[in-house]
Amino acid sequence: MHQNLYRALVLAPVLALLAACGRQEAAPEPERAVRTQVLKVDSAGLTHEYAAEVRARTESRLSFRVGGKILSRKVNVGDMVKPGQVLAQLDPQDLMLSQEAARAGVLAARTTRDQLGAEFKRFIELREQGFISAAELERRESAFKTAQAQLEQMKAQASAQANQAGYAQLLADAAGVVTAVEAEPGMVVAPGTPVVRIAQDGPRDVVFSVPEDQLAAVQAFAAKPGAMTARLWGADKNPAQPVTLREVPAAADPVTRTFLLKADAGRLQAKLGQTATVMIEAPRQKQVIKLPLAAILQQQGQTTVWVLDPTQMTLKSQPVQVGGADGNEVVIASGLNPGQEVVVAGVHVLKAGQRVKRYQEGAAPLTPVAAAASH
Repeated sequence: MHQNLYRALVLAPVLALLAACGRQEAAPEPERAVRTQVLKVDSAGLTHEYAAEVRARTESRLSFRVGGKILSRKVNVGDMVKPGQVLAQLDPQDLMLSQEAARAGVLAARTTRDQLGAEFKRFIELREQGFISAAELERRESAFKTAQAQLEQMKAQASAQANQAGYAQLLADAAGVVTAVEAEPGMVVAPGTPVVRIAQDGPRDVVFSVPEDQLAAVQAFAAKPGAMTARLWGADKNPAQPVTLREVPAAADPVTRTFLLKADAGRLQAKLGQTATVMIEAPRQKQVIKLPLAAILQQQGQTTVWVLDPTQMTLKSQPVQVGGADGNEVVIASGLNPGQEVVVAGVHVLKAGQRVKRYQEGAAPLTPVAAAASH
């Protein structure tokens, strides 16, 4: 008993000392050095940019005019075709049998017509001799005319059936390139089922989507000569080429709620399917606020910037609305006022309420965040 009490008295100061060491307070977070910019009004020439795709102005989805089983397909995606070239072939057996049946029907109708014609001539002679009545002659004449009409009908049907037999081959209507194959040999297709898609040679269009709230402005800006240009993706060294707005749809896409606009590619040397950027210059605006692109941050689906409180030297997240781009700078449509001080570099490693200090050239040594901001 006395031994246990002695141990407790000896160990108590040691345990108290260890507990005091475990409760050390965390070191205060150091102040970060950041680059800032005091906002002022400026002028900007806004340029609206839209992702676009080069397409053929005329693209046809060719199909058979009759149904049947596809025996063969003569072309593949990417093949160049000429007018009249065979693209695919149907099994023509049933069509040929129908054509033979139509020909036989013509022969039968001609035989009937000839027989009734001979009888009509004979009855004309009998009528002149007074052996038959006028009513009987009229009946024979009507039978002959009916046979003649039936012969004409069978000829028309035989001609149509001959055309049907010719439709067993799918021919190219114009020169172009195969952009898609939608049916394979062995498939049984109905009339009008797409088999091959052909992009015809000729003018090209640059196709791009515009949000419905920007359509009116785009139409107004694009109407000015030289305001709309396009550049192929990956061809930044090549100058942008002027394009002309050619087609504006009457209704928006029901899913994306955008309008699919088409512009004449003009002198833009582009291949089908190439990606391009359409640029539309808006009239130069005055009294706007501009920031470097590095000052913009996306947080929880909002476009924000870090605003510096000069009295507390802390940061506050401020949502803004971007109105466009002017070179390498972003035009702020709303959310900021002249005189505010905004962080313009290293924004992705900062947080709200953080204490900072202004970065000064020549000051030593920077924290990692400030070093990243200085580049």
